[in-house]
This record gives sequence, C-alpha cells and structure tokens, in this order.
Amino acid sequence: MRNDEVDPVDARLGARLAGLRAEHGWSLGELADRSGVSRSTLSRAERAEISPTASLLNRLCAVYGRTMSQLLSEVEAEPEAVVRFAGQQVWQDRASGFVRRSVSPPHSALRGELVEARLAPGADIAYDRPPVAGLEQHIWVLEGALDVTAQDTEHHLGTGDCLRMRVWGPTRFRCAAPEGVGYLLAVVRP
Repeated sequence: MRNDEVDPVDARLGARLAGLRAEHGWSLGELADRSGVSRSTLSRAERAEISPTASLLNRLCAVYGRTMSQLLSEVEAEPEAVVRFAGQQVWQDRASGFVRRSVSPPHSALRGELVEARLAPGADIAYDRPPVAGLEQHIWVLEGALDVTAQDTEHHLGTGDCLRMRVWGPTRFRCAAPEGVGYLLAVVRP
C-alpha cells in the first residue's frame, strides 16, 4: 500500500468512531473533554488521516463502554461459527509495536473472545482505564516474557504462565523479552 492510501480498516474504524460520536450527540469538543484526547486527533482519526494507537482506542472505548475488540468487531465482517486463520482480522499499533489478531471475535450471543497478541522488544503500553470496568482478562504467555501491572501490582510472566484478573483501573503491558513476547488474551465482558 502506498503511503497516501488509506488503510481500509482505518477508514471503516474512522467512520464507526464518527458514527458513535453522532449517536451520542457529542461535538468533537465534548468527546475531547470526556476522553482526554485532543479535538484535532479525534477529527483526524474519524477522517482516517491517522491510524489510531491502542492507547487512543482504549480511551474512546472507555467513553463508549466497549472493549477494544467489540469496537474493532463493529468494523469487521460478522464472525462465522468457525473463524478460519485467513479470516482473522489483524490490527497493529506501529508506534508501540503491538500487533493483535482477533482469533475469536466478539459475538452478540457470547461474552468471551480470544485475542492473540505480540509485543515487540521494548514495547510498553499503558492504559489509563479499562474499556469496561470489571472486565475479566486471562493472559497466557505463549513465548517470551511479559510484565503486567494492574491495581499497582506488577506480575512477571514467563512462557506458559497465565495471569487471571478483573480490570478496574490502569494497566500496563511491557515486553520483558529481547525477542518479543507472544500471548493469548481471553476477554470476558462482565
């Protein structure tokens, strides 16, 4: 894809973000006040002039009461009962080195979802709030090492380790392996 071409997922995501804001009857200024994201950044994301970062999407998900996967599923095709590898949507935050594959995307009849995630060496992602208070997460490290901070407690996870938690406040994910880390994230809505 050329640099001046808009990524189709970013275009659909921008349109959905604009639609959510309109559904709530908020101006860009009102959404900026609620999310802590500047009006110009919100406007550029809605017009797909920028690819939103994981942190930006997390702030917007918190305002709209959605998980990131729920939001992203709204711009993806309706999931089938069997989600083939080739059909699993991949999204990446190039700025932070975060890549997520929606292995089992959200579905209106289900509360859980599976996400395969990779963090590049040195990647450090902080979320200032959960997208949905009390969100249940299970983080299973497939390869490498991951440091997760939740509720002021740091957890060092190695290959095969699994952290189970409910998310009520800020969280931080740091790649603690020189080769990067791969993990599976199971998310269950409250």
